[in-house]
Amino acid sequence: MNPSLLRLYIDPGTGSMLFAILIGLLGVARFAFKGLWVKIRFLLSGGKQKDNIDKAIPIAVFSDDKRYWSVFEPLLRELDKRGVDCVYMTASEDDPGLKQTEMSHVKTEYIGPGNKAFAKLNFLKATILLSTTPGLDVYQWKRSKDVKYYVHIPHSPAEMTTYRMFGIDYYDALLLSGQFQIDDTRDIEAIRKLPAKELVLTGSPFMDEKARKFKARLASSDNSSNQNGTRTVLLAPSWGTSSILSRYGSEFIKDLLATGYHIIVRPHPQSFTSEKELMDKLMTEFPENDQLEWNRDSDNFDALNRSDILISDFSGVIFDFSLVFDKPVICADTEFDASPYDAWWLKRLPWGLSVIPRLGAKLTKENRADLKKMIDDCLEDESFTESRHQVRDEAWAYQGEGATRMADYLENKLASFNQTTKQDESEQKEQ
Repeated sequence: MNPSLLRLYIDPGTGSMLFAILIGLLGVARFAFKGLWVKIRFLLSGGKQKDNIDKAIPIAVFSDDKRYWSVFEPLLRELDKRGVDCVYMTASEDDPGLKQTEMSHVKTEYIGPGNKAFAKLNFLKATILLSTTPGLDVYQWKRSKDVKYYVHIPHSPAEMTTYRMFGIDYYDALLLSGQFQIDDTRDIEAIRKLPAKELVLTGSPFMDEKARKFKARLASSDNSSNQNGTRTVLLAPSWGTSSILSRYGSEFIKDLLATGYHIIVRPHPQSFTSEKELMDKLMTEFPENDQLEWNRDSDNFDALNRSDILISDFSGVIFDFSLVFDKPVICADTEFDASPYDAWWLKRLPWGLSVIPRLGAKLTKENRADLKKMIDDCLEDESFTESRHQVRDEAWAYQGEGATRMADYLENKLASFNQTTKQDESEQKEQ
């Protein structure tokens, strides 16, 4: 590295610390200015003006990427139907949620990308904040003193232990779809001596909505997965050093093309940020053509629906594909390295990887030589059907009820906080 550039380099830990210091200074300035402004308004109004400008948002929803709109939309529709006011905040300028106009109780707001979004969240005033984003209070995203309760929902009915380390430690509550998620979270809390979070089994609105759309497609004529009469194979890996594209790279795409089948490659969206050099190399080496397409849709429904079989690694898309679409999967053995993840603390195989043999075939270096035969065998073998249904029941509780149960929880939690606030205000008046 150029020595002059090296002097400008700031490692992530130092960068996070500097960001935290900056946020602290901005916070002091903000609250000092706010206090002065309130006093000025009070004097100008003759002592009658109430401070209504900075009211707390009842339920704030934060999405760090547009692809998670499909996770939140079913829940927001249910809350809107009940008349619960929410604000949907997104870090994606082209988030489809910003265009919604049907939900009168749901406001949407673009709060900027990256650190700009976190800077706003760090001073947010809300009763409840709901998000799929891990890493709260770990790096740039800090808990706001004016948010009473942080609630996390996973974006698939898969792991809580394959988040990057400490990803969900500082949330107050998790709304989950499987008992295994509760068990793993409690084990991590015990090992790391963390305060017990509120863990609630609610099901998955995201999966429910996918299942509803899939059933609607099945009932219509628009459900053909074949491209010109040939089979379609979807490669949808996770990201990081243990993922398929990192481990096998271009050789694996060559193996797929050699099958003669139509190939959809859908990298994890994070790959285009954290592994940009690899993505640029692969997309240049394998440009789109009649046999190969690169899929970057914000919603993965169409790619999953059009595909006959999925090849993946430890990505949560395995569960979307096998449990909703009831289709076979092939999972590559990439020698999963647990060290960056919370799974490292448990010293056992993550649940999602442990159930793969019940969902489909396992791809190894040895059997990669005849990938076409492996694909054909999986598509023609119905022995995995029953076990897929068993895994579905383990991972996806209260099927079809997720939005209702999550909305029940959030509405009751909001009412509880509001009641406490009224009691506090009443006591202050009496004093």
